[in-house]
Amino acid sequence: MKNKKDLIIGILLGIIGAIVGCFIFLEFFTNFGFIDGVTEMKKRGILNKVITLGAILNLIIFFILLQKNKDVMAKGVVLAMFIITIVTLVM
Repeated sequence: MKNKKDLIIGILLGIIGAIVGCFIFLEFFTNFGFIDGVTEMKKRGILNKVITLGAILNLIIFFILLQKNKDVMAKGVVLAMFIITIVTLVM
């Protein structure tokens, strides 16, 4: 039961990490705010690239979890990356 809970926490960490990464990218490297940036990038057809850049933050989360011996949570982060990849390909 604990492994399932850790896996779900890892997936949530991965998704939240990607959202925070997108927020950081849009706030600091564009002239738009977060909501305006998302709508503008979707209009331009490059939202999938922004999501991919935002997911780089998950690498840091992944390696921190591995160093703390939270292997199941790290697997959840990898699973979240697969989910984000599928969503990005569909968009």
